[in-house]
Amino acid sequence: MQTITQKTLDSIVIFLQNEVANRGFKQIVVGLSGGIDSAVVALLCHKALQGNTKALLMPSLSSSQASIDDSIALCTAFGIEYALMPIKEFDTIFCTLYPEHTKLARGNFCARMRMATLYHIAQMEQRLVVGTSNKTEIMLGYGTIFGDLACAINPIGNLYKTQIYMLAQLLNIPQQIIDKAPSADLYAGQTDEQELGYSYAVIDTFLESYQVAQGDITKLTHYKKDMVQALYGRIQSNAFKQSMPKICMNLDY
Repeated sequence: MQTITQKTLDSIVIFLQNEVANRGFKQIVVGLSGGIDSAVVALLCHKALQGNTKALLMPSLSSSQASIDDSIALCTAFGIEYALMPIKEFDTIFCTLYPEHTKLARGNFCARMRMATLYHIAQMEQRLVVGTSNKTEIMLGYGTIFGDLACAINPIGNLYKTQIYMLAQLLNIPQQIIDKAPSADLYAGQTDEQELGYSYAVIDTFLESYQVAQGDITKLTHYKKDMVQALYGRIQSNAFKQSMPKICMNLDY
């Protein structure tokens, strides 16, 4: 795993500045959940476009107060503009209309309501939506399509989760955010590692080996068979999330 340095941080800041300008924008908006990924992205955006970054805090009915408090504390400490825009009413309506919903279905709905809110503010205030999904999540498809995976640009999409922790240290992210168990906030008590079945340290080591092997799992004999099958299965079944919608081009008129 490559170590994240100040040079890495500087290159991401330049990426943000260039890509925002290339798209004709001067301002950006990012969703802030209280977790490490969005905290890192918010600070990177703030460094790149100081005074032109806005963070949205969008708690659902199941969001913890601690996550809200951590998000506000981060914005206050670093002088980042933020707005509290709860999606609780959307959450309530969903639960009422679909009483037989699953936790996952409700979580995916909330993720999409958050993205709809981000794009609403982006349109109203002429801002560009910046994504917060890391490479580990993208490779495993561990995200909601048209929800948290949606964005205009993503500054951390080529960094594994373990590298996000390195970047957080460089950015002086508050320790309580770094120490928090990673969670997609899909529902109360949900944690990423519990749901994935392995720690991010283990997953990232596997994913790096998988890429070196160019997807040939027969070369990954030093990993337990059940782990290879589980993670490879996720990669394959969720690969569609990384592609644009397929358009039928071979039309017979």
